[in-house]
Amino acid sequence: MHNLELLDTPYQLNQEHIDFYEKNKFIKLKNVFDKETLAVLNTIISEKVNELNTEETPIDERNTYGKAFLQLFNLWLQDDRIKKLVLSKRLGLIATQLMQVDGVRLYHDQALFKEAGGGITPWHADQYYWPLASDKSITAWIPLQATPLEMGPLEFSAMSHQILDGRELSISDESEALIQKRLKVTDFPHVIEPFDAGEISFHSGWVFHRAGANTTPDMRKVMTIIYMDKNMLLQTPENDGQKSDWEKWCPGAEIGSVINSPINPIIYP
Repeated sequence: MHNLELLDTPYQLNQEHIDFYEKNKFIKLKNVFDKETLAVLNTIISEKVNELNTEETPIDERNTYGKAFLQLFNLWLQDDRIKKLVLSKRLGLIATQLMQVDGVRLYHDQALFKEAGGGITPWHADQYYWPLASDKSITAWIPLQATPLEMGPLEFSAMSHQILDGRELSISDESEALIQKRLKVTDFPHVIEPFDAGEISFHSGWVFHRAGANTTPDMRKVMTIIYMDKNMLLQTPENDGQKSDWEKWCPGAEIGSVINSPINPIIYP
């Protein structure tokens, strides 16, 4: 399956998977991709990131957010093979089943490459940035290689979607300190595990997560795809991040209406 055929074949989820996600609002799934498919994805996404990356500031001169990762968006519009991944029925069906909705559309994609020596990604909840009217959003976090703890895999605070404090914080040193303290007080399980090659995770927009530093000499390459309920409505933005995201990722969508712009296609069914 070297030509990415796997991307359109179903992955077998069972009820235990769905129940685990419903309770914890994240899940890690093994063998979503085989080694051949992963190698092809690694090559094509790495090439595109190298081509588009404009970051020239040395890593030790950047702020915490800048040290955390190189970030490039909507690569599906730049390359037909990456489009095949982002609009993949295999992943779209998983997202649909985990959220227990009728189908999903794309919010946007994002490559997150943490350089050798790259710093932590502070605790945060993604949906702080998103002008979405419900919590039916989910991110597929797809490492393009095996990701040991030393490389900074994604860490989750299981069940932390229940916490309302900290939702108003952007990714920052402040969010890292305050949320870490809050999570300790509430004693939610902190899940820190490596990712095998081909293993990917899915997490809800309101579950708190972070990633450690990359202390290896290699780039930690990750592709993410953010899905939302296909009937997701645009809400009135509550902060500048949401206002900016409306303009950038939901162009032309109207408040109170389904987000059905040309760059938010239905992926599944």
